[in-house]
Amino acid sequence: MIATAPPTSRSIVTASYLLIAGALLLVMWQGLLPGLLCVCIGFLGTRWIVRLLDAGLRRRRKLSANDPTWSAAAPFPRVVAATLVMLAPVGLLVLGFSEAREFVLNAPEQYKELLDYIARTVLELRLKLPPDIGAYLPEGSAEVQRVVAGYLRAQAGSLALTGRAWLGGLLFAYVGLIVGSLAAVAIQPPSRRPLARELRARIVLFGEAFGQIVAAQFWIAAFNTFLTAIFLLFLLPLWQMELPYTPALITLTFVAGLVPIVGNLICNAVITLVGLSVSPLTAAVCLAFLILIHKAEYLINAKVVGSRTQMSVWELLAVMFVAEAVYGPAGLVAAPLFYAYLKKELKAAALV
Repeated sequence: MIATAPPTSRSIVTASYLLIAGALLLVMWQGLLPGLLCVCIGFLGTRWIVRLLDAGLRRRRKLSANDPTWSAAAPFPRVVAATLVMLAPVGLLVLGFSEAREFVLNAPEQYKELLDYIARTVLELRLKLPPDIGAYLPEGSAEVQRVVAGYLRAQAGSLALTGRAWLGGLLFAYVGLIVGSLAAVAIQPPSRRPLARELRARIVLFGEAFGQIVAAQFWIAAFNTFLTAIFLLFLLPLWQMELPYTPALITLTFVAGLVPIVGNLICNAVITLVGLSVSPLTAAVCLAFLILIHKAEYLINAKVVGSRTQMSVWELLAVMFVAEAVYGPAGLVAAPLFYAYLKKELKAAALV
């Protein structure tokens, strides 16, 4: 006779929803979003490596998954996968630190200088543009320029206060990566209590939403950054149009690319303004290139993200603007993920 799990009461299901909602609100309230994202990355990355190693080891030993001799070899892929995920960031950090030590240590100062530089460019906008175009700017635009420049300098001041404390944030994110990798290789208990089963169901849906939104956006941002790096490091210098703060702009391209839609707009504006500080022709070339690669990115985004999550652009923009108003920049990053998870829960409950 096959034992079946006892039915779950409505109160337990409700408790699981409240616990997950409370945990996500706590993450946003205490600024733990980088840690949560790294937990998910560590978990999914470790599981992916385990599957690759597991399949390769089975083929090499000519064993099936149900072979009784397989149990002795099974722990090997889990240990290797967790070790790779935990040590890979250390190797990348050591390599990056040796190649660009000053940028790694002084990243906040670099971005403070970049914001000050953009603020000066905004104030001198009429002088930077050709006279025929500058004459068409309305007189009231000078006040708008001063407001924008003041905002940028205020943000630069807040960056100066952070100093090198961002390295502590990297350490916290790395701890999250370790937690995720260890959770991926942990041996699951044979049976769970009702609340544990419901919490696991919530976490599985959240993991699926993460895989659809963040993982897809990561590859889109990497593709965007690769093309932008070629443009800034090779093509512009070849045309005698080299931009200042190139390493900071490349890093900003990747980080902003993790935020759908809004991140691309911010990145486009920053690179175009820096190009304008060199010459109007450089700004036009930068804008044309960014529009070109982002058109290709939108096609990938629509195919990869839109087809998986069934989220329209207006939905995404609405939740991102609300989340940004409540939680600041972290809300922009969290909004697509949390909203995708919410839609999955509503669909699982047959409410939408």
